[in-house]
Amino acid sequence: MNVLASVLIVSAAVLLLIAAWGVIKLPDALARQHAATKAGTLALALACTGAMLVMPEWEWVRRLLLIVVFLLVTLPVASHLLARAAVRESAAHQRGIKEAPVLSTRKKLP
Repeated sequence: MNVLASVLIVSAAVLLLIAAWGVIKLPDALARQHAATKAGTLALALACTGAMLVMPEWEWVRRLLLIVVFLLVTLPVASHLLARAAVRESAAHQRGIKEAPVLSTRKKLP
């Protein structure tokens, strides 16, 4: 068990390094955001799984499962919102608008 846990935790660390390298090297905001959220989610799930194998008590397993569930619920939403903001900012920049509108349904003031 300890060997498998070590392999999972080291794999998570390597995956986080690759994600960090992608955030630095990728050309645009959408690609950087993709590298950070997808690889980060997998790496943290691997690290939590490795920690579950090291600490098999139910209290630790329950906490680590809650962390993984929280990550799987919140990171896709955060990723979507970041991508949406990046696309709006890029579209506004291409049209020559200095500030992108916050909401597309916002009413214009007279």
